[in-house]
Amino acid sequence: MKKPFVSAGILSALLLGLSAILNAAESSGQNYYNVRSYGAAGDGKKLDSPAIDQAINAAAEAGGGTVFVPAGTYLSGSIHLKSNIHLLIDAGATILGAPQSLHAYDETEPFPGIAYQDGGHCYFHNSLIWGENLTNVFITGHGTINGGGLDRNPKILDEMCGYGHFQTPNTTNFPPVRIGNKSIALKLCRNVLIRDITIFHGGHFAILATGCDNVTIDNVTIDTNRDGMDLDCCRNTVVSNCRVNSPIDDGICPKSTYALGETRLTENLTIVNCQVSGFIEGTLLDGTMKPAKNGLGRIKFGTEASGGFRNCTVANCTFRSCRGLALEEVDGGILENITINNLAMTDVPNYAIYLTTGKRNRAPKVTTSSRMKNILISNVIADGVGKMSGIQIMGLPEQPIENVRLENIRLTNRGGGSTNDAAIQPKELGTGYPEPDKLGTLPAYGIFARHVRNLELANITVNFATNDFRPAAYFADIQGLEIDNFKPQLTRGVPAAIFTDNDIFDLVIRNSPALSVK
Repeated sequence: MKKPFVSAGILSALLLGLSAILNAAESSGQNYYNVRSYGAAGDGKKLDSPAIDQAINAAAEAGGGTVFVPAGTYLSGSIHLKSNIHLLIDAGATILGAPQSLHAYDETEPFPGIAYQDGGHCYFHNSLIWGENLTNVFITGHGTINGGGLDRNPKILDEMCGYGHFQTPNTTNFPPVRIGNKSIALKLCRNVLIRDITIFHGGHFAILATGCDNVTIDNVTIDTNRDGMDLDCCRNTVVSNCRVNSPIDDGICPKSTYALGETRLTENLTIVNCQVSGFIEGTLLDGTMKPAKNGLGRIKFGTEASGGFRNCTVANCTFRSCRGLALEEVDGGILENITINNLAMTDVPNYAIYLTTGKRNRAPKVTTSSRMKNILISNVIADGVGKMSGIQIMGLPEQPIENVRLENIRLTNRGGGSTNDAAIQPKELGTGYPEPDKLGTLPAYGIFARHVRNLELANITVNFATNDFRPAAYFADIQGLEIDNFKPQLTRGVPAAIFTDNDIFDLVIRNSPALSVK
């Protein structure tokens, strides 16, 4: 069979036609806006954010479209998102945060009233990429956002918004400043998609979403040295298939601050198939994955929690070289209806699971105690857990945590606890910052629970790598305690559990021969 003959002229015409189609696709009028067509150089030297903004404005004026960032390095200050815009950062493209000396980031906007949150949550405009009061915001592509010159800890912002004078008016009239400190900041936006991008060295927050509805963050890789992503007062959010490395701050951190001037729940949140870690910054991306000393990383609800959390799920996630899962409600709100399922943890300093309520009360005129109820945590494996204690559940004396069930958990503590550690009487958290290291080593290596109403423990196995002279569990002020199939490793002569006198009610123990009431 003869092959069809294509003349040089016909081939040339076909190529010209294809070129014309591609050029049309990259021109305005086709809902596709190439930032190079608006003057972006992509050489890492020229400040390209004005050209990127021009492309965004052109798309917005046409009713929306895709702003295309092709391969290259785009030195940028603040980039201003608009509604109905798809910012597509292609493979090989990097948006690079400009150094602070170029004064390329927007000034901080006015912050009214008294701050009940830190400066990072008060200001949004001083960010590399930001948008406010937008609908349909899409940031995708296989390219990179490199925070470059972003400041990860500008303490002046805390002073400016009054956080340094918590719950008192700030009488100093600070002028606005140009200190870029966030990679992506979105406030009061609806229908948000962030997918497939990589963020390196993200500043104070790699992603900050505040008061946003219908948010999807999928297949995003973050390797940074402060918070990976903060989801603050957001509703109907899905975070999936993400890798977040953050050695000195939190990885995935739902919050509910008072930044909007009102209490607002973070609710209907799903975090699924994600990995968090505490490696040295950059070593997730280069593949060496070098553990940082006492890496934070982790998934943490709180600490800022004036509004509270409701209807949230975390499932199929891994923790490595970072702290474990934390649920912290300490600002007068409520944390309820939370399900946690299928977690794998390796080398988690301090603790694997931490539930606490407190009375720090960073909100105006707090009249109710912080509350936590209806928590289910199941199918957790954790090894290399720090000496402090594996599982900590701490309510308030006047407001116990309610209705907690832990099941199918296998935990290995590093051990090393002494008889003196076993005699420790931990202080109450009270108004303190709600981190376990503020309380220190606890008198049980496996489970410490205090001020809880209706606590169920089923199929729990705890052991240690180095001999530990503390009991496996310690219970105080529990109203309704049910334990089924508890399997602890014990040092000879050490009881399996301590039940404090006169404040353990409705105790039921099944299939747990190691336990005896002391």
